[in-house]
Amino acid sequence: MKHVKPLLAVALLIGVMAFAQRDGHRGPRGNQFNDLSVEQLATLKTKKMTLALDLTEKQQQQIMELNLENAAFRKGKMQELEKRKESGELKKPTTEERYVLETERLDRMIARQETMKKILNEDQYEQWKKMQLHRHAHAHGHKKMKRQSRRG
Repeated sequence: MKHVKPLLAVALLIGVMAFAQRDGHRGPRGNQFNDLSVEQLATLKTKKMTLALDLTEKQQQQIMELNLENAAFRKGKMQELEKRKESGELKKPTTEERYVLETERLDRMIARQETMKKILNEDQYEQWKKMQLHRHAHAHGHKKMKRQSRRG
């Protein structure tokens, strides 16, 4: 009986570790939204923003249009990336390609920010900016943790 408890503890620990890693290294946001349509993604994002920013009906409609455009763009980019991955064309971009991609991404962010400034009132806009900063910091924190965990 004395030997059974440590063996049971080891078996339980191995089981828990195996269960925790069954989906690879996907986080809680992994690929759970890949199957949703562009409209569903935009609707969810708009509803979350409505809750966070207390949007009016008019603001909801304007932001829904913006979210539809953004979701369609992102879905298209993801599909393009998947096709390139499957065909074997996916390779590391050159310095010039990375510069162009980053410039385009920042231009889209600036345009979105200007649009949000027009749609939201001052208090809502300030709250939205705080949400963006928090989201940005949270995302970079996860990247940093992943890098550290790879190093051992």
